[in-house]
Amino acid sequence: MKRIKHIITSWLMITGLVFGQTGEVTNVGTTAASFLEIGVGARAIGMGGAFVATANDASAMYWNPAGLGFLSRPEMMFVHVDWLADIDFDFAGAMFPLGQFGTLGASLTSLNMGEMLVRTVDQPDGTGEFFQAGDLALQLSYALPLNQQFSVGMNVKYIYQKIWKETANGFAVDIGTLYKTGYNGLRIGASLTNFGTDMKLSGEDLLVYHDIDPNIQGNNDRVFATLETRSWPLPLNFQAGIAMEVMQQENHRITVATEAMHPKNNTESVHAGFEYAFRELFFLRGGYRNLFLKDSEEGLTLGAGFSTRFLNNLRTTLDYAYADFGRLENVHRFAFLIQF
Repeated sequence: MKRIKHIITSWLMITGLVFGQTGEVTNVGTTAASFLEIGVGARAIGMGGAFVATANDASAMYWNPAGLGFLSRPEMMFVHVDWLADIDFDFAGAMFPLGQFGTLGASLTSLNMGEMLVRTVDQPDGTGEFFQAGDLALQLSYALPLNQQFSVGMNVKYIYQKIWKETANGFAVDIGTLYKTGYNGLRIGASLTNFGTDMKLSGEDLLVYHDIDPNIQGNNDRVFATLETRSWPLPLNFQAGIAMEVMQQENHRITVATEAMHPKNNTESVHAGFEYAFRELFFLRGGYRNLFLKDSEEGLTLGAGFSTRFLNNLRTTLDYAYADFGRLENVHRFAFLIQF
C-alpha cells in the first residue's frame, strides 16, 4: 500500500511541476482534422476522459489500443454524440480477440455538419445552392499482450475531410502501452495519437479566373489560376495516466483515474475521474477535463450506465455522458456496447 501511495504522490508531483511551467503561447487552431480530438465512448467521457490507463472496452481503439490486448471477448460499440452547433458525431467499432496472436479491431468515425446554404458577398442571404461539410476516419487496430501484465497496441487510420467540392486526405498511426502493476489493480498507460501526414484541401472550386495586371486595359483578364491552400499537421497528442480500484468488493467497485495531456495544438492539461459500479450492472461516473488549461470551455463531466446479460454470454451495456462546455452549452453522448 505504501508503494502505491509513493507512485501516486510522485505522479502528482511530476504533473504539478510540468503544468506549473506552462507558458502562455498556444497553437490552438493550427492543426487539421480536429474531429480526431473528440473523445469516443460515453463511459470514458463520464470519467473526465481519463481513460488511457483503463481502456478495457472497445473504445480502447480510440484511447489506448494496447488495452485491446487484455480483452478476451469480441465486442461491438456504437456511439452517437450531439456535438456543438447541431453537428453529429458517430463512431462504430468492433474488436476480435485472436488468442495468442493478439487482438484485431476496426472502426469508423464520422462527423456530419449537414447541409448549409451557400452565401456570397453579393448574395449574403444565399444563392439557392447548398453545400455539405464532414469528416471521416477509417481505422484498423492491433494489440498484443507481451505477458499477463504488459500490452502494446497500434492503430493505422485513413482520414478524409470534405467541404463542398474540396477534399483533403491523410494517414496516421497511434501507438500505446498498458502496464498492470499487480498492486491493488494499479495500471499505468500511455499513448501517442495522430502521428501522420499533413493535410491540404484541393478541388475544383479552387480554380479561378485571374487578371494578372488589372491596370492594363485590353489584356487577358481571364487567365486560369488555382488558389493555393496551406498544409496543416494532424493534432498530435501524447497522454499518460494511472488508474486503480480504491474499492473492490463483491458488489461494489470504485475506480479512480487521472492522466496528463501534451497536445501539439495546445498547452498541457490534466483529466481526472472516477467510476462506481454496483454488481457490474449499474454505473455512476464523474470527472473533470482540462485542469490547468487556461481559457478552456470544457470542465465537469457526469455519466451513468446500465448493463444486462442475455442468452448466457451475450452482454449489453448502455452508457450516457454529459459534458459541460461552458458558454458553448452542453454535449450529450450515448454509447451501446455488445459483448459476445
